[in-house]
Amino acid sequence: MGSFFSSIDSQSQNPNSSSDSLNPTMTSSDPESSKTDQSTKPTEQNPEEENQDVVEEEEEGECGFCLFMKGGGCRDAFINWEDCVKEAEAEKKDVVEKCFDATAALRKCMQAHSDYYEPILRAEQAAEEEIKKELEKEAAEEEVKKELEKEKEEKDPKEKESEK
Repeated sequence: MGSFFSSIDSQSQNPNSSSDSLNPTMTSSDPESSKTDQSTKPTEQNPEEENQDVVEEEEEGECGFCLFMKGGGCRDAFINWEDCVKEAEAEKKDVVEKCFDATAALRKCMQAHSDYYEPILRAEQAAEEEIKKELEKEAAEEEVKKELEKEKEEKDPKEKESEK
């Protein structure tokens, strides 16, 4: 390890070194040392990196789903939807009704960016299909109950007549 830092020190002493501005120099060959050569210029941070730092600060402690949703092209639509849900809950209003437009906008955005949001869209579709199956099952069970009640009603008058 010491030779790696030594080579960095020797590069900083060579004024013709092209990598001089890219590599900060260590004044000590001890990697534990926190001292750096203050003569090197700080590297400029890419604006995208600055934005990423802000995003990372905002996202501390967020759930994995939220991080995933904000990681794609629908970040703003998701944040708008999230804010709408929080507002509806705070006002004790119906979330579905209040956030209908925000939900529709988010869904449209996710479909436009389906390459990224495909796992969520697929899970949503599977959930919808499961609900549809449940509703169909409940409707079929209700139909069977009605048929049984109808048959019972038809038998009851005949049984009453036979008892007389």
